[in-house]
Amino acid sequence: TWHLKKIPQIVSERTFSLDSPKFEAKTKLELNSVCGIECQRKLPVPSLSDLKDLLSYETIFENGTRTLTEVNVLGLVLDPAGNTTTRRSSRKKRQIYGTDSRFSIYDKRFMTNFPFNTAVKVSTGCSGILISPKHVLTAAHCLHNGKDYVKGSKRLRVGLMKTKSRGDGRKRKGAKRNGMPSFQWTRVKSTHIPKGWFKGVSGDIALDYDYAVLELKRPHKRKYMELGISPTIKMMPGSMIHFSGFDNDRSGQLVYRFCSISDESNDLFYQYCDAEPGSTGSGVYLRLKEPNKKKWKRKIIAVYSGHQWVDVNGEQQDYNVAVRITPLKYAQICFWIHGNDENCAQG
Repeated sequence: TWHLKKIPQIVSERTFSLDSPKFEAKTKLELNSVCGIECQRKLPVPSLSDLKDLLSYETIFENGTRTLTEVNVLGLVLDPAGNTTTRRSSRKKRQIYGTDSRFSIYDKRFMTNFPFNTAVKVSTGCSGILISPKHVLTAAHCLHNGKDYVKGSKRLRVGLMKTKSRGDGRKRKGAKRNGMPSFQWTRVKSTHIPKGWFKGVSGDIALDYDYAVLELKRPHKRKYMELGISPTIKMMPGSMIHFSGFDNDRSGQLVYRFCSISDESNDLFYQYCDAEPGSTGSGVYLRLKEPNKKKWKRKIIAVYSGHQWVDVNGEQQDYNVAVRITPLKYAQICFWIHGNDENCAQG
C-alpha cells in the first residue's frame, strides 16, 4: 500500500531576473561519463545550505525572459546514513537487455485512456507525463545541457495524443488500420529547472536533479497522473515500475514497458527496463493499493533519465536510470504546480 509521508516545506525567498539565454545547446538524448553507482555511494550527504542551493530553480518564460528563485527548506530532517545503495545483481548489457520486452500500444481504446493518455511528446525529442491540468514532468537534459538551453526549447511545445476524429474523411495513403497516434500540440508558457541540474553537469552531483516541469499555455481536460514519494526497493517487494514513452526506433508509436528495480541510491533508481532514446523524460509509476481501500492506485515515483554509460572501476558499464521523487523533490514539484505549499503537506 501507499504510505503517507510528511513532506518538508519549500518556500521561495527571493526571485531575480537573469539575462536571456542563447538557446544554442544541442539536444543530447544520451549522457556519457556521469557519476555511476560506485561514485554515488561515495557522495557526501548534502547539508541544508547545499540543498537550498540545489533546489533553487530557474524559470524560463515563453518570451525568452528568465528568473532565478532562491528557496528555503523548512521541516527537513537530514538522514546521516548518506547515499546508501541496495546492491542487486548487476548486468553489463545494452539498452535492449536480452529479449526486447517493450509493448507498442496500437489500440485506440488503450492509447486514449488512462494511464496511457498521460504520456506526452516534448518537441525537443523527449517524452513527458501530465501531472496536473496544466503541468508536464520531464527530464531537465531534454531542455538544458547544463550550460545553456537547447535550441528547440525556445518555442517549446507539448504533444498530447489524440486519435483522428470521425470527420477526418478518407484515410490517407499508407495510414495503418489501427492508426498511429496524432498529436494536439500546445505551447509551453514557462519551464522550471532545479539549480542542482546546472551544477550537476559540471560537478559530481550526477543525475540527481535531472527533472523539469513545464507549464502549458492552455489547460487540457484529460485525467493526469498523481505524484507519489518513491519507496525504497525493500518497501515494494515484487512491485514493478511502469512507463510509457515515444521511443525513437518505433516512430509514431506509444511504447509501454515494465520491469523491477536492480539497485538504488538516495536519489536514483537503476533498472533494466528496455528503452531507447525518445522515451527519456517519461514518468515512471507504481501500482499500489490505497490504504484501507481495495482499489489500485498509480502514482509517478520517478522520471526516466535515460540510458547511461558510466565509468565503474575503470570500465565502461551501462544501465538505465530514473530520478526518484524524494520528499524534497515532491515538495518542490508540488510547489511549482500550486504556487504555494498548502496542498503539499502529505505525499
